[in-house]
Amino acid sequence: MRAVAAHLYEQQQQKEARLLTLLRDALLRLGIPAELRDNDTALMVPRPQVGLPVWVFVGYGGAFYSWQSAEKRHPVDDVDGTAQVLADYVGR
Repeated sequence: MRAVAAHLYEQQQQKEARLLTLLRDALLRLGIPAELRDNDTALMVPRPQVGLPVWVFVGYGGAFYSWQSAEKRHPVDDVDGTAQVLADYVGR
């Protein structure tokens, strides 16, 4: 049973890493630097002005990208839309 749970957890982690990679690539196409962090479990998006970076995660069972303590979110099936919302959010 533990092996099955570990396997499912690993699959979920891989899915989240792929989703964050897709978002990073979409942000890069908009000219916004972003980098995967914490073993590919988070995406760090620096702000152009002084301020803390925005940390993006995959949450809500893998259905949404979320940031700002999960107060902001966007569906993972709209990567380009998420990139644009994040670009506006960080002030680009």
